[in-house]
Amino acid sequence: MEETTDAAAATAVQLIDGEGEFAGESAERFMAAAGVAGCGLSYAVVSIMGPQSSGKSTLLNQLFGTNFREMDAFRGRSQTTKGIWMARCVGVEPCTVVMDLEGTDGRERGEDDTAFEKQSSLFALAISDIVLINMWCHDIGREQAANKPLLKTVFQVMMRLFSPRKTTLLFVIRDKTRTPLEHLEPVLREDIQKIWNSVAKPEAHKDTPISEYFNVEVTALPSFEEKEEQFREQVQQLRQRFSNSIAPGGLAGDRRGVVPASGFLFSSQQIWKVIRENKDLDLPAHKVMVATVRCDEIANEKFGCLTSDTEWLDIESAVQSGPVPGFGKKLGYIVDVHMQEYDKEAVYFDEAVRKAKRQHLESRILNLVQPAFQKLLNHLRLKALEKFKTSLNLSLEGGQSFAASVRDNTESSLNEFEQGCADAVIKQANWDYSKILEKVRRDIEDHAFSVREKKLSELTTQAKEKLRKALAEPVESLFDAADETTWASIRNVYRRETESILPQFLKTLFGYEVEYVPAEQMVSNLRDYAQSIVENKAKDEASKVLIHMKERFTTVFSHDKDSIPRVWTGKEDVRAIAKDARTAALKLLSVMVAIRWDEEEDRIESILMSTLLEGSVVSKIASAAHADPLASTTWEEIPPKFTMITPAQCKSLWKQFKAETEFAITQAVSTQQAHKRGNSKLPPPWAMVAIAVLGFNEIMMLLRNPLYLFLLFVGYLLAKALAVQLDISREFQNGVVPGLISVSAKLLPTIQNLVNKVAAEQQAEHRPPAVEPPEPQLQPPPLLLSPRSPMSELRRLHMPLSPVRKIATPSSPSSPSSSSTMSSPRHFVDDQKPRPAAAQPENESSNADSIV
Repeated sequence: MEETTDAAAATAVQLIDGEGEFAGESAERFMAAAGVAGCGLSYAVVSIMGPQSSGKSTLLNQLFGTNFREMDAFRGRSQTTKGIWMARCVGVEPCTVVMDLEGTDGRERGEDDTAFEKQSSLFALAISDIVLINMWCHDIGREQAANKPLLKTVFQVMMRLFSPRKTTLLFVIRDKTRTPLEHLEPVLREDIQKIWNSVAKPEAHKDTPISEYFNVEVTALPSFEEKEEQFREQVQQLRQRFSNSIAPGGLAGDRRGVVPASGFLFSSQQIWKVIRENKDLDLPAHKVMVATVRCDEIANEKFGCLTSDTEWLDIESAVQSGPVPGFGKKLGYIVDVHMQEYDKEAVYFDEAVRKAKRQHLESRILNLVQPAFQKLLNHLRLKALEKFKTSLNLSLEGGQSFAASVRDNTESSLNEFEQGCADAVIKQANWDYSKILEKVRRDIEDHAFSVREKKLSELTTQAKEKLRKALAEPVESLFDAADETTWASIRNVYRRETESILPQFLKTLFGYEVEYVPAEQMVSNLRDYAQSIVENKAKDEASKVLIHMKERFTTVFSHDKDSIPRVWTGKEDVRAIAKDARTAALKLLSVMVAIRWDEEEDRIESILMSTLLEGSVVSKIASAAHADPLASTTWEEIPPKFTMITPAQCKSLWKQFKAETEFAITQAVSTQQAHKRGNSKLPPPWAMVAIAVLGFNEIMMLLRNPLYLFLLFVGYLLAKALAVQLDISREFQNGVVPGLISVSAKLLPTIQNLVNKVAAEQQAEHRPPAVEPPEPQLQPPPLLLSPRSPMSELRRLHMPLSPVRKIATPSSPSSPSSSSTMSSPRHFVDDQKPRPAAAQPENESSNADSIV
C-alpha cells in the first residue's frame, strides 16, 4: 500500500499548461493523493529552470525519484516539458514538492517570445524555497553564455516582488570537466555579480547586495551519458542535502513567507493569476490574501461541522423543553473541539489573519448557540419564579411572617438562578446575564407585591367582617330599645370594638412591612367603615321609625310596668297611660332623628316634646307667637350630613302616628265601658226582693209543676243559643235601632241553622263511628301581643268581650262552628263556613260550660 502511495506521489502532473492555464482539478487530486495538504508548514518546494534540453527532467528524476518526462536523444533534441509540472519527492523528509519548468531559449517559442519564460521564472521564485539552475560547464566565463539570459531574467523578475523572501539558488554545473569546482565557482559568482549589477533596480535597492535576496550555492555533476555511474553517485550525495532542508541552517534558507500546505494550491493559483495579468506581485499582501481565503474556508468548514454536530443538536432540542444540566460545560466542550480543529488547520497561516478569522468564527458560533442560552435562561427564570411562589406559599402556611418569607425565599430563588446561569455560561463567551437577573428580581417583586396586596385585601375584608358582626347587631338592639342613652351606648360600643380590632389589624400590617403612612391610612379607612356601619344601620332604622314608634306605643300602652298585658277593668287612667305611651314613642323619635357622634347635648327631645306632645291651647298660642321650630329641614345643632329625619318630617310622622294609634285608645275606652256594663247587668238587691215577694205564686207554681220548669229551662237554652249565634251584645254596640234590624234579619236563618245542626247530630248518632287520623294538637293562639303585632291584632285585643261569645256549637267533625255575631247576610254566609280545626280546642271547654 505504501509503495502504491509513493508511486502516486512520484507521478508528475501538470500544474500549468503550455498556454498558461492553471490546472486546478488535477492539482487538487495530486495534493490529496500525495498527502501534501496535511503537512502544514513542514514541506519544501524545489523548482528547476535552465536552457531547453539541458537535462533538467533527468536530473530531477535521478535526484528525487520522480518520473518527469525525459527527452529521447535518439529522436533528436526538442522541447520535452511544456508549461510547469510537479511531483512529490520520494523518500525525502520533510515533504518536498518538485516543480519542473519549461526550458528557456527554446526554438519552439522563438527568440521574441520570452513572456512565458519570465512569468514561469517569477512564479518559481515566488513559491519555491530552492531553485535549481541547470547550466553547462563550458558556459562559465563566456560573455555570451547560455546561462546569462536566464540569470538576467531571474534578477529582472526579482524586482517585481515586494519584500520577497530569501530564496536559495543552487547552480548545478552539468558535464563537469577536469577543472576543479574550486576554480569554477569564483568565476561563476563573479559572472552572477556582474549580471546583478547590470540589472536595473529601484532606487531603494540600488546598492543592495545580492546576498539580501539569495543564498547562492554551487555544485557540479559529471556527464550522465559518459559517466553514468559516477553521475548517480554524486546525485545521491546531492540528495542528502535536501533532507531536513527546512531546518535551521538547512538548504531551504529563509521561510518567512511560507504558506501552509493546505493553502499551497490556492496560493499558487492566485500568484499565477497576478503574474498572468502582468501586475507587480506583492508577496506579503498575497500571503495575507491566501491566509484570509484559507482561514475563511476552514472557518466555514468548522462552522458547518458544528451546525451538524449531533451533540449540539441534542442540546438545542433538549433546551426547548426545559433546563439542561451541565449546559455550559457540554456546549463549551463542543465549541472548544471545533475551535481546536480550526486552530490545528489554520496554525500556519498569517497570525493576524488567523486570529481575526478565529474571532469571527467564534463570534458566529456564539451567535448560533446564544438563542439556546437565552432559552435556557428563560427556563431558569420561570423555574426561579415558580420556586419563589411555591416556597412563599409554604412559608406563609407554616406561620412565618410575610416580610421574612419574602426576604428568605427571594434570596434563595435568586441564588439558585445565579447558579443556573453560571452553569449555563460557556467559557468561550462573556455573556452577561445581569439583565435577565434583574428581570427575575422584578418578577419576584411583582409577585410578592401582588401576594401582599391580596393578603392585605383579605385582612381588610376580615377586619371589615369583624367590625360588621361586632357593630351591626348591637347597634340594632340598641335602636330597638332606644332611649336617651342610646347614642352614648352606641359610641361606647363603637369605641370598644374599634379599639379591640384595629390595633390588632395594625400590628398585622407591620408584619407585611407596610409603611407607617399607608398603614395609618388603612386603619383610618377601617375606622370610617365602622362608622359607616353604624350610620347605615341608623339610617335603616330611621326609615322604619313609624313602625318602631307604634311598637313602642303598643308596648307601653298594652302592658303594665311588669310587662304583663293590661286588662281594662275600668279602673285604669287611659288618658295618662296613652300620654306615657306617646311620650315613649316621641322619645324614640328624638333618638332616631339624627346621628350623634359627639357627646354634646342637644334640644331635639325638648323641642319635640314641647311642640308635638303638649298640644294645649298655650302651646298653640306660643307657636303662633313664635316661629314653628319644626318648620325647617335642618336641626340647629346637627350637621345636615348627620340628619336622618328633618323637623318637617317629624311633624308629618307624628300626625300619622297619632292617627294610627287613636283607634287603640278608643278600643281601650270602649273595653272599659263594656266591662262596666257587664258588671252592672244584675238587678239591684231591692229589685230582687220585690221579684221574690211579688212572684212568689209563680215560683211556687213552677215548683209544683216540674214540666213548666223543664220547658222554661229548654227555652232558656234556646234563647242562649240564639244569643250566642246572633252575638246580640255586638250588634247593639252601634245602637238599638241598627241592632234590632240586624237581629231581625239574622233570626230566621239562625233558627234554621240550629235545627239543621240538631238533625245532623241525630243522624250521626245512628252511624258507625269513623276512624279518623288524630289531628295534630296545635297550641292555642297566644293571648298576649308582641311589640310588633299589627294594629288589627291590637284592635281585636281591645274589643269588648261579650258573655254571649262564650257559646259555641257542639263540636262535630262535619258541622261548622260559628263564634261571631252576624251583622249582615254576607256575614251570615261567612259564618256558615267551617272554621279551621286549630280553633276548636280553644272553644271546646267554653262550649261545654255554656251548654251545661
